[in-house]
Amino acid sequence: MTAPAVQRTLSLKEIGPAQRGSRPDEVVVAVSPAFGDYFSKTIVDVPHAEVVRQILAGIEEQGVAARMVKVWDTADLAAVAHTGARLSGSGISIGLLSRGTAMIHQRDLPRLSNLELFPQSPLLDAEVFRRIGSNAAQYAKGESPAPVPTRNDQMARPRWQAKAALLHLKEYECIVAGRKPVEVEPVVSRA
Repeated sequence: MTAPAVQRTLSLKEIGPAQRGSRPDEVVVAVSPAFGDYFSKTIVDVPHAEVVRQILAGIEEQGVAARMVKVWDTADLAAVAHTGARLSGSGISIGLLSRGTAMIHQRDLPRLSNLELFPQSPLLDAEVFRRIGSNAAQYAKGESPAPVPTRNDQMARPRWQAKAALLHLKEYECIVAGRKPVEVEPVVSRA
């Protein structure tokens, strides 16, 4: 008989206003307003605690530092990721929306450009999130990693579109206009 899986919950402890980092070996993980608060899992029920655990592990495995910020004034993935990149000492960030959509961004790129985009959140699992962290760390080290391989499902959009739209609306309701990004510390506890 196997032991039941341990459930982990994530809370984001606010540390203070997010400042631009000075470490050249830093990746900022920038999350949207509802991440870890209003929502606790992605569109396909991957717990945010697991998403953060995997991304941070992927960064750490490359010998790079990670820092998390919460972006309060937008729920647009490109804006969240670009904000994170501007705050990152290396200029590299990972932007995350609550539903699981992700992007690796670089400070000197235009907001709507990016290094890697992961738009099909229903197809992102723990392994992909770990690889996203690893690739972001490699970019921070000045390397050119191969893009993270992801699955493609032509039916994912029609199958998940209604739920994605509802999650998007709820995410937008959590925006605090004019509030600056804050640095947060992930606190994972066992339920």
